[in-house]
Amino acid sequence: MRTRLGLPAAASWPGAGGRPVFHGFSPLVVPRPADWPSQVEVAGYWWPARPHGWRPPAELVDFLQAGPPPVFIGFGCMAPGQGERLGELVMAAVARTGMRAVVQAGWAGLGAVGDDILAIGDLPHDWLFPRTAAVVHHAGAGTTAAGLRAGVPAVPVPVMADQPFWAARLHQLGVAARPLPFRELTAEALGAAITACVTGLALRQRAAELARRIAAEDGAAAVLARVGVVCDG
Repeated sequence: MRTRLGLPAAASWPGAGGRPVFHGFSPLVVPRPADWPSQVEVAGYWWPARPHGWRPPAELVDFLQAGPPPVFIGFGCMAPGQGERLGELVMAAVARTGMRAVVQAGWAGLGAVGDDILAIGDLPHDWLFPRTAAVVHHAGAGTTAAGLRAGVPAVPVPVMADQPFWAARLHQLGVAARPLPFRELTAEALGAAITACVTGLALRQRAAELARRIAAEDGAAAVLARVGVVCDG
C-alpha cells in the first residue's frame, strides 16, 4: 500500500517489538495476507460465553416448535429510531415470502406483529441461529460470525463501516444472498432476497459445510497458547 501511494518505507510496523496481534476471525473466512508481519496472526474466532443460567423464553420455544424453522431478522445497533418504518417493511417482506419470522428489536426498536411473526429482545445468537432457516442481519463482524457458526445462509443488509466488507465476503464464500444495502432496502427486495436464500440448496449446503470446518478451529486456544509463551518469556 505504501509503495502504491508513493510513500517512504515504514521504519517499523506499528505495534511491533515482539508483541503479538491477534485477529479474531477464521482464516477460512478471510485468509491471512502473506505480507503481514510474523507477529500479526489470524487466530480464528473466539466465541462469547452464554450468560450463566440462561434459558430461552417459553414464548420463543413455543413459537419455534409450532412450525417450520423461521427466518431471523435483526439489524443490531443500526438504524435507531427507525423501528416503526422498518417494522412495517419487515412485515410486508415476510408476508411476501409466506414464511415465519423471529424479529429482534435491536437499537432501532424494530417491532413487527402477526400470526407468523414473533418479536424478541436480545438473546444468544448461538442458541437461536441454528434453529432458523436463514438470518437477515446488518453484517456486523460479530453477527456475521454467529451466522457462520450456525451453518445457515444469510441475507446481509450492510449499513456502514466494515459491514459492506463482511457482507461481500459472505456472498463470495457462497453462503449468503447478494448483499442488499440498507439504503436500498424495500419490502419487495427483502422478500425476494429471503426467498432466494431459503430456497437456494447450494447456499444451505455451503453454509453447513463452512460451519463444520469452523467448528474444528479453536481461536481462543491459539491466543491462550501465544499469551502463555509471551508471559513465560
